Amino acid sequence: MVGDVLPWLEYRWSFDAPVGMFRAVCARLRGTPARLEELLRDAPASITVRPAGGGWSAKENAGHLIQVERLWHTRLAEYLAGATALTAADMGNRATESADNNQRPLAELLAAFRAVRAETMRRLDPLTLDDAARVAHHPRLDRPMRLVDLCVFAAEHDDHHLALVDALLRAG
Repeated sequence: MVGDVLPWLEYRWSFDAPVGMFRAVCARLRGTPARLEELLRDAPASITVRPAGGGWSAKENAGHLIQVERLWHTRLAEYLAGATALTAADMGNRATESADNNQRPLAELLAAFRAVRAETMRRLDPLTLDDAARVAHHPRLDRPMRLVDLCVFAAEHDDHHLALVDALLRAG
């Protein structure tokens, strides 16, 4: 745990948001790249590559958001195809661990996240509230989730990593 940021696997979910919140949640998702850029804009390079207590550095957290976005794309396609179960996440985070994000220029990471999130939004924008109400089983949480719930989950995941980056930068 970095500072006082609750570990992701300790989050608890109720998923009771009205489907009508879909557009508001999409607006939240759309804003994450700008919030990440704002956090990292003036951060010294030495701080962005320093992991905290065996955890990921700020750049590794940013890179993780890129890796996970690919899972969101897969899951979105599954909802739209009428799947009853969603693809499981790689809880070992092999893609993030092997990406060597500390060696990538920060501007490249930020641009890559902005691009992959723009693709997510391109896929979400034309959807209807009926689409947002589609249900599939989430493997780790072992429960049914609507597409709007997955979007809330993704937004919370974004916020979790933004909080980690913020804590890393404040710790200097």
